[in-house]
Amino acid sequence: MFQAETEGVKKYKKVETIICPPFCYLPMFSGAKKIKLGGQNLFWELQGAYTGEISGKMLKGLGCDYVILGHSERRHFLGETDEIINLKIKAAIKSGLMAIFCVGENAGEEIGEIITKQINEGLKDISKAQIKNVIIAYEPVWAIGSGNPCLPENAFGANLLIKKILTSLYSRFIADNTRIIYGGSVDAKNAAWYIKESQMNGCLVGGASLEAEEFIKIVAAVNNV
Repeated sequence: MFQAETEGVKKYKKVETIICPPFCYLPMFSGAKKIKLGGQNLFWELQGAYTGEISGKMLKGLGCDYVILGHSERRHFLGETDEIINLKIKAAIKSGLMAIFCVGENAGEEIGEIITKQINEGLKDISKAQIKNVIIAYEPVWAIGSGNPCLPENAFGANLLIKKILTSLYSRFIADNTRIIYGGSVDAKNAAWYIKESQMNGCLVGGASLEAEEFIKIVAAVNNV
């Protein structure tokens, strides 16, 4: 599957393709052309006696340029708080990694309140110079793995909300130049919607990325927008 995915996306030159496999599989993508690598998590200290943890330096050593932080599964199952995520974002930036910072509300929660809190606390003490190393991924928790993706118009509203929060924290210029992507039941049928109609800068693909053929179709759909 790894070779099929990396070979299959090479011809789509308009799309930046980032693969974030489990840590143990990162070496399998070593030397792959036309894709970039990312980790699924990191520890907030750059080094030290933290048995079982993966540092940003380790990810860089494995060829990573990106790391996913704040995913809802880690928030829910592993108890990650906004404070912990903030520490991890800082560690990622110090390690020379681009942080893919996930935010999103659960079913029944008020999106404005949740997203504002997650972004304000997750980006605490992240400077204007550092924010360029952060991508914000809007992932409504109720849409992840549910087969019930967010409607494009609702994702567009979330996009505007995130830009408003970033404007209040930094500036309109920074808000307009921070990449915002969508995740949550993304597939080949809806991926282009989020680029064209929701004005997102990309998609964070979950379960669909496990099928090489489907993942290649998603990249092709986005490439054609």
